[in-house]
Amino acid sequence: MFKSKVLLDIMTLPPAPKVMAYRGIIVCLTNNPYFPTPDVPLTELSLLLGKFETSILRAADGSHTAKAEMHSNELLADTAFRNEAAYVQRISNGDEAKILSSGYGASKPHAAHHKAPLTALDGPNSGSLKLVGLPYEKAGSYDWQMYQGDFPENEAGWVTIGRSTAAHFEVTGLTPLTKYYFRYCAVTTQGVTDYCQPILKFVL
Repeated sequence: MFKSKVLLDIMTLPPAPKVMAYRGIIVCLTNNPYFPTPDVPLTELSLLLGKFETSILRAADGSHTAKAEMHSNELLADTAFRNEAAYVQRISNGDEAKILSSGYGASKPHAAHHKAPLTALDGPNSGSLKLVGLPYEKAGSYDWQMYQGDFPENEAGWVTIGRSTAAHFEVTGLTPLTKYYFRYCAVTTQGVTDYCQPILKFVL
């Protein structure tokens, strides 16, 4: 059985986007029933992140001292969030849904033929996204659904947000700093396919 791994790709982000991504993880871990006792307390993560964010602002003047302070605080934050990722990996035991609920990314197995991969890209404005799926052969249209909040355990709460003739869809009016799940299915000449595996997106 395939087990997902926690991804640490957010650590390659520039400082300012990294702060936003780290804040998203804190939001996702807060009151998360899957991860009730984080190895690194969320208050400590918030404190380290606050220092990192403050040092980013100070480094804007270009001074070497301020930049050195920023890099030092960035390293401390990276280390703490890396340790938290190890906790998420241990507690989730490779369960993709649980990993995604933490705000971290998760590695995926090769998608089955009837499950098209889906990605969510940040749109040009706050609260907007572009959903991009894999086209189905002979698909006439695609239905798109959204779920706001923690990972859904059943079909209740999924909301249809639109239909498109191509395997991509623009979403606007989303609430920043909020977790959303998205999925889509194809309407073909043979009928309607299963919905793809839901993906989590923390909206900036």
